[in-house]
Amino acid sequence: MKVNGLRAALNAQKKFRFKEPEGAVDHLVVGGGNSYTDSSPGVVGLAVARRLAQRFPGKSTYLVERHHIAGEETSSRNSEVIHAGLYYPPDSLKTRLCLRGRALLYDHCRTHNVPYKKTGKLVVAREEQRPYIESLHVKAQQLRWPPHSPASSPEAVACPTKLISGDDARDLEPELHKNIVAALWSSETGIVDSHTLMESLEKDIADSESSELVYSTRVVRIDPSREDPGWVVQLVTGDAEDGDAMLARTVINCAGLTAPLILNAILPEQQRMPMYFARGSYASYRGPGIKRVSHLIYPCPAVGKDSHAFHSLGTHLTLDLQGKVRFGPDLDWLEPPEGEEDADFWQRHLVPTDSRLQLMYEAVKEYLPDVVPEGFQPDYCGIRPKLVGPGAGFQDFVFRRDYANGEKEGELISLLGIESPGLTSSLAIAEYVVDDMMGAGHV
Repeated sequence: MKVNGLRAALNAQKKFRFKEPEGAVDHLVVGGGNSYTDSSPGVVGLAVARRLAQRFPGKSTYLVERHHIAGEETSSRNSEVIHAGLYYPPDSLKTRLCLRGRALLYDHCRTHNVPYKKTGKLVVAREEQRPYIESLHVKAQQLRWPPHSPASSPEAVACPTKLISGDDARDLEPELHKNIVAALWSSETGIVDSHTLMESLEKDIADSESSELVYSTRVVRIDPSREDPGWVVQLVTGDAEDGDAMLARTVINCAGLTAPLILNAILPEQQRMPMYFARGSYASYRGPGIKRVSHLIYPCPAVGKDSHAFHSLGTHLTLDLQGKVRFGPDLDWLEPPEGEEDADFWQRHLVPTDSRLQLMYEAVKEYLPDVVPEGFQPDYCGIRPKLVGPGAGFQDFVFRRDYANGEKEGELISLLGIESPGLTSSLAIAEYVVDDMMGAGHV
């Protein structure tokens, strides 16, 4: 399958002319939430702004978000799973930041009264899939705690897992198919109330004297400053046709799906980064086949020549804190219409339909045989920010630095491809950007 990437750039039509800045800010965080499933740039942008306020209390930090609330596009459209750190290459940023982020997130939930539950997860396998979970278990046992982890952490396993038999798995979840012969038990997987999480981050930012949250405001143009080190960023609030410009000495681009759009605005056309869009749909379920379910249940992802195991972990069962069961997400690549230059074209694909329910039902009945088609109902869908198209294999988080001039002054740090496990990793991503990349850990 081939899908074309969209190489759009901010203000490519030259609608907004350059303006001299009318004020200045030390740190400008762009994006409190733009994209989807576990990518959660909303929570990532909030986490970065909060970390900046904590580590640089004497400097000003603004977070600008084009929606009226945080997480409108992504963090409110994810499975709210706290991932354990199982799936990705051991030396990847996804693994490192998921492990660190998981510990930070559970601690934050406890100290800030954010509702969460450590449900645990079963990755279930048929006979031919047994080698997959066995290799996953071996990898998990070899993972080590990443940088910034507390000194006591090495005494504990970073990603505890246990191989269990199919009968033991059915003791935990009696409705599992009899062809499930083994499962991998992940005790550190959980769920979180992402809305309350974002509210807690917003409160910490609002309580800081030098930080400000600016909603319903979008970035429409960005240029290297002609005088002071930094970037001239033009902002438009609400439905206004024109906006104001400010000097941002450092810009942190957390705009999710539109993060490449902002980056492309400062790159030559031939170097622009393509954007790919993959829709994932969730279905709610009410009916037989899920009696007393209390854990997350994941099938083995598709593997082999024509699979996209790193793009999707299969149509799995998730729970919310009220016990509601959802299945999903599936994976549906979106092709930008020919000649399309609007990077928001994907918004036309956010209305859930019943067109994929039959495929979901067929996938789920492979491990929960008593579910019935009429129990599935469209719930919601959203878009993942992808840096590579289908069949391209694993793509790690990308943190890119650009500068307003050749003297390495005026940083633009772009967070690209922040999809799953972005929600789990959010606080660790903030730590990595602010403490490691910006040097706050050495201040």
